[in-house]
Amino acid sequence: MSDSRQPGLPRQGTLDPMTDEDSRYEAVRSRDARFDGAFFFAVETTGIYCRPSCPAVTPKRAHVRFFPTAAAAQGAGFRACRRCRPDAVPGSAEWNVRADAVGRAMRLIADGVVDREGVAGLAARLGYSPRQVQRQLTAELGAGPVALARAQRAHTARVLLQTTGLPVTEIAFAAGFASVRQFNDTVRAVYATTPTGLRAAAPRRGRARPGTPTAGVPLRLAHRGPYQARPVFDLLEREAVPGVEEITGTPGARTYRRTLRLPYGTGIAAVEERPHTGTGARPGGWLDARVHLTDLRDLTTAVQRLRRLFDLDADPYAVDDRLGADARLAPLVAARPGLRSPGAVDPDEVAVRALVGRDTAAELVRRYGKRLDAPCGALTRLFPEAAVLAGAEPDGTLGALTAALADGAVRLGPGADRDAARDALAAVPGLDDPTIAAIRTRALGDPDVAPPGLDAPDSWRPWRSYALNHLRAAGELE
Repeated sequence: MSDSRQPGLPRQGTLDPMTDEDSRYEAVRSRDARFDGAFFFAVETTGIYCRPSCPAVTPKRAHVRFFPTAAAAQGAGFRACRRCRPDAVPGSAEWNVRADAVGRAMRLIADGVVDREGVAGLAARLGYSPRQVQRQLTAELGAGPVALARAQRAHTARVLLQTTGLPVTEIAFAAGFASVRQFNDTVRAVYATTPTGLRAAAPRRGRARPGTPTAGVPLRLAHRGPYQARPVFDLLEREAVPGVEEITGTPGARTYRRTLRLPYGTGIAAVEERPHTGTGARPGGWLDARVHLTDLRDLTTAVQRLRRLFDLDADPYAVDDRLGADARLAPLVAARPGLRSPGAVDPDEVAVRALVGRDTAAELVRRYGKRLDAPCGALTRLFPEAAVLAGAEPDGTLGALTAALADGAVRLGPGADRDAARDALAAVPGLDDPTIAAIRTRALGDPDVAPPGLDAPDSWRPWRSYALNHLRAAGELE
């Protein structure tokens, strides 16, 4: 499993959080929120691990240990800080940028693959043996796939305990635990309290009330640094496909709603636009969301797919530093710091929509989209699956693309090999280069895509997708 990162790839912010411990301690000492999620620190005298921006008194350097993941800190015997809640930080931007097997593995684990298919399923998707995957993840991240998935389950459990009125037993299985005993042991190990105690410690804002499970699960989708919400919501509003998506409200206070097809059932997600955030003394913020699910086991997957759609794990400091050094882009970056490159909740859906456009996509939904058992206002259907479209519309480029998606010739999921996907897309008859570029940017979440014919210099790499969004936001590109 070789590391295929591009040479000179920037990491979080202006330092390398994975190798320079003195710089990491300085980030902790200054409570620098830019590095929340990039690494974690633990205090040996208290047995607690935290995010870099934890507001508690800074411990002495001799007592501090650093970890690349929360799972690694938990594996070393540290419990999560109740004050800074390190499990609620944005994910490391590195896993979305990296195209190697470790990056792909982290995206798949976040999507819940280990919980659904085990380590063997994860390894099969990556094309390696379980032993190779275990060895590489442990070497780089300090934790194997089971431990990484366990840390994620613990976070899901905390969210459900503190935001719904569900019985503890139901939450255990909804969070992905195999037994109530395993659930109780994990909560004690990670949070140093019982599930009941964790529920009682919920912030007043998030405390569950009787009967609230039917109202969905309220969430705060954290991001680091500034976040330009308006361009993202503008794009989603222009592209919204009736029946599957809708935007309500006015600019600055809009709500995006859409249906979700998930591994165990279906869902409806609502995400609220917030004014431009992240420019104050404590950079970062969140988008408020609510997710309604037919099966709560899908919560982790639904959250991760929303995070990819809104590009919430990006590192805007690394992006803006690189692009802001270019004479053409500098004024655009200054005007819109933290501009994001939206992704997708369903990569196959985005591929089809990139090919056919909004109006035809709406017609495909009307004809072939599965109706929800419980429609919610204007949201009535799921976007049709590739296999359904391949059977119903077998001719032309649409038929060729959906057939390739359905039979696995083209793979666009979170663990996809981006180079292999690019080559497979190029082999689809009639699929032109601009459409392939759009699919790579949105469906694969590739941060470094330049459409054919545009002069995108190497100095923009590895953030050319973000550079194009700046040009479009400034009206220099369609």
